[in-house]
Amino acid sequence: MKVLIAGANGKIGRRLIPHLVADNIQVRAMVRDLSQKADLEMLGAHEVVKADLEGDCSQALEGQDAVIFTAGSGPHTGPEKTIDVDQNGAISLIDQAKAQGVGRFIMVSSMRADDPESGPEKMRHYFAAKGKADDHLRASGLDYTIVRPGRLTEEPPLEKVKVAEKLKDFGDISREDVAKVLSETVRRALRKKEFDVISGPTPTRDALDGL
Repeated sequence: MKVLIAGANGKIGRRLIPHLVADNIQVRAMVRDLSQKADLEMLGAHEVVKADLEGDCSQALEGQDAVIFTAGSGPHTGPEKTIDVDQNGAISLIDQAKAQGVGRFIMVSSMRADDPESGPEKMRHYFAAKGKADDHLRASGLDYTIVRPGRLTEEPPLEKVKVAEKLKDFGDISREDVAKVLSETVRRALRKKEFDVISGPTPTRDALDGL
């Protein structure tokens, strides 16, 4: 299986590569700066390609079985950049993936993306951008999985989570645990599924089996 990671040099993308490689998946890492190539190859990436979410990604997508969107504008950017990357960049990549015949798209979204007004005012633009990208993916005709983690942390992985189509309480989850959830999502070929995920009491594999 061949998988393209968009945002491969990000905090989730870098953690995800070794998990996929351990499952004998060929990882193509998409980055904006090829100076990151050596680091990503050391993590196990089969190939590193240069492409910009705000431009033409067709060559990066060519020949891939699936895309995992882990890119993000980051917490310190304004609403305009969030819209450029988290919304419009994601939407463009969805359309280009469909045009290239990539059958499956896994989106790293966010809790509250389906209800931006329920979140803190300073984060609503982020949730809204994620929500619009999710809506576009649902309507795309692609096999999709939308993973909506809670507040991301740098804590060590617990390898235990709480998963549901909709969680009432907003919680934390480490980026390492999100990477594990994504790899297990690929393994299970979860299609037309979306779920919230935070740290919880259930081993990751068991929690995803419940979906």
